[in-house]
Amino acid sequence: MAWIGKMAGALLGYAVARWPGAAVGLLLGHQFDRGIGMRPAAAPGAAAADRQRVFFETTFLVMGHLAKVDGRVTELEIGAARVVMQRMRLDERQTRLAMELFNAGKRPDWPVQQQVERLRQYCGRHPELLRLFLEVQVDLVLAKGAVSPAERELLGRIADALGVNRVVLTHLETMLRWRRGQAAGGTAAPSRETKLTEAYATLGVDARASDREVKTAYRRLMNQHHPDKQAARGLPESMREIAAERTREIRAAWDLVKQVRGMR
Repeated sequence: MAWIGKMAGALLGYAVARWPGAAVGLLLGHQFDRGIGMRPAAAPGAAAADRQRVFFETTFLVMGHLAKVDGRVTELEIGAARVVMQRMRLDERQTRLAMELFNAGKRPDWPVQQQVERLRQYCGRHPELLRLFLEVQVDLVLAKGAVSPAERELLGRIADALGVNRVVLTHLETMLRWRRGQAAGGTAAPSRETKLTEAYATLGVDARASDREVKTAYRRLMNQHHPDKQAARGLPESMREIAAERTREIRAAWDLVKQVRGMR
């Protein structure tokens, strides 16, 4: 019965996106048949395994679509996709699958809206996973510098489909631009005031919030984003380092706000 996944995947893919969809469906069905895709519903941890699979598929399909939406996929965008694969510590087989998904997503007729809504269906109860997903997509677009109108419009639609406020999307772009500037050794370091504004935004509180409110927000975010907590909710092990980066940002924001306010 090792052909069931391939047959079902190809039929479903064809129904969604004709032959390109059938090709990807066949590929994913093959992973299913080898025990890499969906597991039986009764298996322990099946829900988490499904979230991991859908997160993986959607990440690279949407990355491909974003890279192509303005007409041409650049070497910088391909390089950014490979950096994500490295951060996820994918092995050779997983890297091949990720690139095949990336290439399938480049088709202009790929049903990106349906794929993103599927991600929300599987991960909607874990908004921290959706934020990680958006972060990966925004970082890809920023790899080549300027964001084209087509890319910005698509990112907005993706955020809407995920139920993520566009203010959060804007904050993500600001944060990632600053991070890229630091990584590149940029000389235009943000001022202390800018850093403090970003710190409050990272913690999700207003600068006028009370000390108690700030501390509560910090503890809530650490509970939501800590890699160990995320793993218990079904975060793929391959995304652990990305979650750890987010945790470090939250802790750094807390340290700055605490220092400025004289909190203990």
